[in-house]
Amino acid sequence: MRRYFRFQLSLRDIEELLLERGEVVSYKTICRWCDKFGKQFVQRVKQARPVPGTTWHLDEVFVNVVGEPYLLWHAVDQHGAELDILLQKRRDTAAASASSSGCWLSI
Repeated sequence: MRRYFRFQLSLRDIEELLLERGEVVSYKTICRWCDKFGKQFVQRVKQARPVPGTTWHLDEVFVNVVGEPYLLWHAVDQHGAELDILLQKRRDTAAASASSSGCWLSI
């Protein structure tokens, strides 16, 4: 169930992973487990996350994605923990600084 929520695998992928470990479980059973225990699991994961620091820095890196240059922005706190990531085709510093814009990928 952890892999389903954390890595966004399909239910059939999880079924196959469990089968490789010798556990015979239907994807429907995994779906029922996710419905039954999913909210509790998500709450525990959120509680276990470290509290971000009070100051943060914006780091900019050029990366190639399928042969085309992109800007990868990292928001990093004073402890070095990565807070957010933004991938852009063109440089837009104002959009990268506005972490509440909704285009950030949450970690």
